Amino acid sequence: MTQELPQRKIIHIDMDAFYASVEQMDNPELAGKPVAVGGGSERGVVAAASYEARKFGIRSAMSGKLAIKKCPNLIFVVPRFERYKELSLQIRNIFLDYSDLVEPLSLDEAFIDVTENKIKNPSAGNIAKEIRQRIFDEVGLRASAGISINKFTAKIASDINKPNGQKTILPNEVIPFLEKLPIEKFFGVGKVTAKKMNGLGIFTGSDLKMKDLGFLISHFGKSGKHYYNIVRGIQQSEVKPNRIRKSIASENTFITDIEAEDEILEKLSAIAKELEKRMLKSNVKGKTITVKIKYSDFTIQTRSKTIEHFVNKKDDFFNTIIVLIEQEKMKAPVRLLGISISNLDTIEPENYFGQLKIKFDQSVF
Repeated sequence: MTQELPQRKIIHIDMDAFYASVEQMDNPELAGKPVAVGGGSERGVVAAASYEARKFGIRSAMSGKLAIKKCPNLIFVVPRFERYKELSLQIRNIFLDYSDLVEPLSLDEAFIDVTENKIKNPSAGNIAKEIRQRIFDEVGLRASAGISINKFTAKIASDINKPNGQKTILPNEVIPFLEKLPIEKFFGVGKVTAKKMNGLGIFTGSDLKMKDLGFLISHFGKSGKHYYNIVRGIQQSEVKPNRIRKSIASENTFITDIEAEDEILEKLSAIAKELEKRMLKSNVKGKTITVKIKYSDFTIQTRSKTIEHFVNKKDDFFNTIIVLIEQEKMKAPVRLLGISISNLDTIEPENYFGQLKIKFDQSVF
């Protein structure tokens, strides 16, 4: 039996170099200069970079030391997250003037379902253009937008004409677009999976589409069904105003690398206490405890264990942390430690993946 997908018009708004642009806006002396938000010290990390800095190859998560090497004139600015949150809320209120179906992904991006919108405008493209203009007029910042039939395609589209642009992928363009898309651009395909797919002769969406469902499930497990559907434009995930949190984490990067096991456990104890505070504040519990270890050579290792009962207090999960740490010797000095708890006591409806047929009215997209 074939089920018809509901007709949706989804906008993905992505602020252009949000943190860095806020700093340039609030301090005109930084306008037009290479700016990095984050730490420029020996142990610092770039949280965000202005477009002027990106021309030198500066990217988020890059070490401050490498960033300065690439761009000696780089200006580092201390992050002001309260300011970013303030402006993010102002921008979100603009979205809400058009639809109540707003799903924030972070402070600087969100999905908006304008299928049925408050201003009764049938054109999602025109709504996106109006939203971007209002963000500039009322907040002073630039934004890019992607418009399409589902969240996945809209998110990819928002990156095509960045900065300060937008791209609409019409219903009849979705499949040809996905067929030409490099496989690493697909949602859920990271570096490891992309390498595995390349080994199987999958380099583009067209290559992926040639593989049947059984083949994909045999090589990628449950994710195989996701890949099978997504390349056919099938994504029934709705814009959810209240996104269900999947994990809560806390981590710490150290000024100097640590090696002694007692010091590692001491640092993890403090991180666990902070994680307990966050979980109690969010009023959630979880069953899967994960320790994240970043070594001095920047390689990352994770160790996880799922326990029988839901927990949110340090006393109830720290023994599991000790077990995870002691199960294997550290391979090098440790730069960062983190703890996350997932498999939370929240219920998220499963996405239905069936045999679906897309039918859209293109004239008002």
